[in-house]
Amino acid sequence: MSQDDAGAVRALHEDAHLLVLDKPAGLLSVPGRGADKQDCLSARAQARWPDALVVHRLDMATSGLILMARSLDVQRALSEAFATRQVWKRYEAIVEGPLDAEHWQTIDLPLIADWPNRPLQKVDPAGKPSMTRWRTLQPLPDRHATHVLLAPETGRSHQLRVHMAALGHPILGDALYGDARVAGAAPRLLLHATVLQLRHPITGEALRVESPAPFAPAQDAGTAPGAAEGLRPPAP
Repeated sequence: MSQDDAGAVRALHEDAHLLVLDKPAGLLSVPGRGADKQDCLSARAQARWPDALVVHRLDMATSGLILMARSLDVQRALSEAFATRQVWKRYEAIVEGPLDAEHWQTIDLPLIADWPNRPLQKVDPAGKPSMTRWRTLQPLPDRHATHVLLAPETGRSHQLRVHMAALGHPILGDALYGDARVAGAAPRLLLHATVLQLRHPITGEALRVESPAPFAPAQDAGTAPGAAEGLRPPAP
């Protein structure tokens, strides 16, 4: 479905208790301020599932998996699961420049709102602890870029975007944290939430949902997400 189709919602998992939806880039997760910012994933979801409740968000520019609850009890349980890091998340991105890290690397930089330049965030010792793990999936020398796998250990606003920019490798298409060349290198932010895995709050069963990044280059079997040791966690 195209994000231009009014009310279009793509559900990758649906049961009586929760939904996992695939958000397109350029669509708000929840309503913003003003009449022109009322079209959003939560509104579209509630038009189809009136009991759908927000649990977490993605940036407007980011695409991929979003979890929604279908009751207040499940919303509370899922919010607690996110808060206690019981939801396993993976993202993919295309970042500027060459990066070569076969094994997981860690970015541990506190983040705070850049109040004079809202909605930007920035690295600041007075900020909230923020941690991102990353590793290389595939070098893209023809684009002077790298396809990376990202694992946020915390969930700060713009965390992946700020952390990769702080590393010196902003995400292509990022008009907030990249320069004009980075912003113009792609028609959208090349960041996609590809995996959500958790224990179902009602059944207790392991639930894993995947959404391939629409911008991901073709990969060898050995570099595909989940192929290398340590990419796929034990069932929750």
